[in-house]
Amino acid sequence: MFNKNSDKSIIEGIRCQDDKTLNWLYDNYFQAVKKHVLNNSGTGDDVSDVFQDSIIILYNQVKENTLNLTTDLKGYFFGIARNVWNNQRRKKKQTVELDLNFPDELNTETHHDSMLERIVSRAFQKLKPEFQTVLSLYSDGCSYEEIANKMNLKNENYARRKKYLCKEALIELMKEDSEYQEYLRFQK
Repeated sequence: MFNKNSDKSIIEGIRCQDDKTLNWLYDNYFQAVKKHVLNNSGTGDDVSDVFQDSIIILYNQVKENTLNLTTDLKGYFFGIARNVWNNQRRKKKQTVELDLNFPDELNTETHHDSMLERIVSRAFQKLKPEFQTVLSLYSDGCSYEEIANKMNLKNENYARRKKYLCKEALIELMKEDSEYQEYLRFQK
């Protein structure tokens, strides 16, 4: 569909959220991201999350006209994915270190967990029913293919994108919760 010299047409397809372009990106860029994440202590779920986050970053750069290509688009995209994965690994490492440093704080930890559960529950109830269903299917362990079939979505790639958008909507609603700022203070 696209050749090496058509980075501009791919970028335009991203700008228009063209499904053919997004599918092409998945078909042509996913394996490189997968290989990098798996070779650097990642899991299959990590690969999907990194790829989706990278697509969103690229889309936002295209939409906001801040994309500054100094290489071909594939190399640029891989650089985004590599940075996303490095940031996720850093966060995971910090979380593990915190868990190791505070093993005796079970009561406080339980309080924070229940606070977070309340925040998530309230935010979840505010989501559109369709978003609730997608996130419920995902949390029940359904594959993206199963989600696509149950939700009558075009394909697995679209289900993956839909899950990401649902998760982002949930996070935004959580941030609007009055208890969220209190929860953040306890996390510091």
